Amino acid sequence: MRVAIVGFPFSGKTAVFRAVSGLAREHIKPAEENLAAVHIPEPRLDFLEAMFKPRKRTEANMEFVDLPGSVEGDERAGLARHLPTLRQADALLVVLRAFASESVPLHAGRIDPEADLKELRDEMLLADLLTCSTRVEKLEKALTKPTKERDQQKRELDVLKRCQTALESEHPLRDVVQPGDEERMLRSFGFLTQKQVVVVVNVGEENLGRELPFRDPHAAATFAIAAELEAEIMQVDPADRREFMQGYGIQALARDRLIRACFDALGLICFLTAGEDEVRAWPVRRGSNAQEAAGKIHSDLERGFIRAETIAFDDLRALGSMRDAKAAGKLRQEPKGYIVQDGDILNIKFNV
Repeated sequence: MRVAIVGFPFSGKTAVFRAVSGLAREHIKPAEENLAAVHIPEPRLDFLEAMFKPRKRTEANMEFVDLPGSVEGDERAGLARHLPTLRQADALLVVLRAFASESVPLHAGRIDPEADLKELRDEMLLADLLTCSTRVEKLEKALTKPTKERDQQKRELDVLKRCQTALESEHPLRDVVQPGDEERMLRSFGFLTQKQVVVVVNVGEENLGRELPFRDPHAAATFAIAAELEAEIMQVDPADRREFMQGYGIQALARDRLIRACFDALGLICFLTAGEDEVRAWPVRRGSNAQEAAGKIHSDLERGFIRAETIAFDDLRALGSMRDAKAAGKLRQEPKGYIVQDGDILNIKFNV
């Protein structure tokens, strides 16, 4: 799971990356891609850890990559230079500047997050259109000759022509491509407008707590964050962090909500496992069944799956123990086709 951070120069992309990753400024390599793995916030593990007192706790992880910005004066955001990295990302985190600062130059002489977002989207649409049109042209030539792949190529061409029409009309592909076969067919292209987007409006400290200047109806989520302040807070000793935050009137950092929003945008949920050895959160696609979830733990569990002892986290927390949950009939025996729910605690029974 990888999220690429994009935006115009001086938008605060790297500050958002530092806030999310907790990396200090001196650990950031300028003019290079910076990559960091972060834990997905999972407070439910706190309860399981207190109950089972395991030797190990393991959260799910997600990677964030900060792309170096374009040179000021470039007409666009410079996404074309980073297409290989962007194509491989699972989602995009778009950072828009909404703060004033005498020490930070303006991009294009303005502070206009909505206009910046439109320009970024236009650049993504153009990049996808070029890729799509090139492939359409290649397929049309290939179909003039009889080949074993002809039927497959024709199906791909039909889907890509529909995508081409949508892109020419400035419609993102995530509104066009159907989940399932179509999505799998186009996955290798890594179309930017097919990816889910989370938008960060980077505001000044004086605007913390105020309403968002706008909400993007096309994004999976829109956040306001004072990125530089949050990045600096992450460098404060954890023991002193709460007092520091209170000085700015901050009840909770935005980073955890932001990380979780990116996780949710990818269509992922977490199921949990718990015992004396380890409590752990496992990310799976929403809609995964119990046998597929077992395979996430180990291929042997998927291959030899018998059943999944299952309890919802909320039921366990309400009842207080596995013994009481079982007595209340909340511990269920689910078959391989059971659709796993977020927060399910699974114990896989298997035989190989």
